[in-house]
Amino acid sequence: MNTKTTSIIVLTLIAIAVIAGAVLWNQLPDQMPSHWNANDEVDGTMPRFWGVFLMPLITLGMFVLFLVLPAIDPLKANIAQFRETFNIFIVLIVAFMLYIHGLTLAWGLGYQNFKMSAAMLPFMGILFIAIGYLLRQAKRNFFIGIRTPWTLSSDSVWDKTHQLGSVLFMLSGAFAILGGFLGGMTAVWLMFIPLIGSTLFLVVYSYVLYRNETKA
Repeated sequence: MNTKTTSIIVLTLIAIAVIAGAVLWNQLPDQMPSHWNANDEVDGTMPRFWGVFLMPLITLGMFVLFLVLPAIDPLKANIAQFRETFNIFIVLIVAFMLYIHGLTLAWGLGYQNFKMSAAMLPFMGILFIAIGYLLRQAKRNFFIGIRTPWTLSSDSVWDKTHQLGSVLFMLSGAFAILGGFLGGMTAVWLMFIPLIGSTLFLVVYSYVLYRNETKA
């Protein structure tokens, strides 16, 4: 997927989200849900304006960053090698953000016969799997991927860390999808423990690889 097509899809999705919020404005409560706890209970709210427009604005800001950062990366030639994969990831993360926005609007309209964790986690799992695939394709750069001092210092360390990272993130995605079916605190643990554990392990792993490489 090229960047022009990505931009068209993303801006269309954001426009649909904004229009939907505007059309539903009078049917939404003055206070919109903004956060759910581990028991799928609303424990935070925000004024209707922000409930309707904050997520599209954040998503738009993220999209601008996704466009700008690779363009200013000193290693942008490396990013060009996996740019199409990165563009697919951009569309997925924008779709995820606006999916959460849609769930929030549905809840505000009174459609509350679903668990937020069960609705979110399968999509998050798919997103983690997509990140895993992206890591497998990524070449050394300063903005996208597992960026430690050691991966940024060596193509070999970068490649080996990202090959393992790809597998670990895909497994984390599978656990997140499973958590969506189980719900409650089990879902939270199944999402965060593999993800945090994988991230910490990869930092250490990249250091060990670099140390071994520099000793050789």
